[in-house]
Amino acid sequence: MFIPLHDKNTLKHIKVQYVTISLIVINIVVWLITGPIATEEFANATLLGFGYIPALIFDYAQLDPSLIIVPDGFTFITYSFLHGGFMHLAMNMLFLWVFGDNVEDALGHFRFLLFYLACAAAGALAHGLFDPASEAPLIGASGAISGVVAAYFLLHPKVRVWVLVFFRIPLPLPAAIPLAFWIGQQFFMLVVDPGSGVSWSAHVGGIVAGLVLVVILRRRGVPLFDRTIVTPRAVEHKVESVVVTPQPTPETRKPPTPWGRPTV
Repeated sequence: MFIPLHDKNTLKHIKVQYVTISLIVINIVVWLITGPIATEEFANATLLGFGYIPALIFDYAQLDPSLIIVPDGFTFITYSFLHGGFMHLAMNMLFLWVFGDNVEDALGHFRFLLFYLACAAAGALAHGLFDPASEAPLIGASGAISGVVAAYFLLHPKVRVWVLVFFRIPLPLPAAIPLAFWIGQQFFMLVVDPGSGVSWSAHVGGIVAGLVLVVILRRRGVPLFDRTIVTPRAVEHKVESVVVTPQPTPETRKPPTPWGRPTV
């Protein structure tokens, strides 16, 4: 297990990661409203009204009309803005902060937003297909974050990322190492522990969507696998003027003097 801390990867096409920052702020605000400052009744209502419940989507159950807040189709997205606790929120937002800016840089603001929401929807769909009769609400941005991690893996595998290994050992590693391990772990856990409280299927759905969509939605000219180095906009090339002293030709040389040839 690792926790990402920082990546040394400058933005090349945008100045500020507006969408990434906005998503983090929205997630925090929603968590505050539906968590610490909410009543238990309100928290449960938002959980059922905005959470993704496969049994409702696949017609295995019906929700009391008084609890319906948005149509079932919208819960493919709304569930991703709900979180069960502070650590759940903090881990997802940390991954988004470290990796989201460079994926947004590679896709552009609007396409990154579409990418993020599509990965969230793909995570919900995978979760529902894996257990269509489940009546437990799915919440959390993990599906979308998994897509962001997968996209970063394809875009910048060679960039060094500071990670906290086993929650205590800080190491700078090429992104390919911890991200490949993390991606593989999601597939492994889906096979060995499919019935846990963590929706590994949503993670896998987000990963698959991220791998596909980053290839389609990235800016023209943005390479995969760090094949080329693009100079950041913030870097300006200065051309220093070079003073070249012309060498005298035989025709322009002055004749020698008794004290030697004159300086020109």
